[in-house]
Amino acid sequence: MSDENNSDAAAASEAQNAAQPAVRLQILTQYIRDLSFENAVAQKGLPSGEVQPEISVQVSLDARKRPTEHQYEVISKFRVQSANAADKSPLFLCELDYGGIFHVEGVPEDQLHPFLMIECPRMMFPFVRRIVSDMTRDGGFPPFNMDPVDFVALYRQEIARRAQAQRPADQPLS
Repeated sequence: MSDENNSDAAAASEAQNAAQPAVRLQILTQYIRDLSFENAVAQKGLPSGEVQPEISVQVSLDARKRPTEHQYEVISKFRVQSANAADKSPLFLCELDYGGIFHVEGVPEDQLHPFLMIECPRMMFPFVRRIVSDMTRDGGFPPFNMDPVDFVALYRQEIARRAQAQRPADQPLS
């Protein structure tokens, strides 16, 4: 009898999967939209004393629909800044806007925004990481290999920030 229940459950699962269109995600192209690297040490000379770099990474994302059906452009912006821990003097600044054009089908409309803001940047990240590593190395510093970015947490923080910004100033926090 359990075999009969299992086959019924499998048939129901197959029917449900057949009703939902398969998600199709294809990277059509990736590109550097804007890139800059500033070596403050070379411009101003070496800071006196021992250098202990502190590195901060800021990430922002943007996505928009393209005129072609099912195509979206996703831009990830990375700002990698290094300063000397001792005196906070700048060492370098690397700014990268990296874009991708994606063909996306089968994602429900209510899930499209998080899909674009999480999955697409996740797919582009290894390329961004390599570019930043190469830029810091070519800029005269040891290569900086960024830690993986948690795009889910980044998305949730942005949603919370937007909700906070929309709440009237006189409304108390719950």
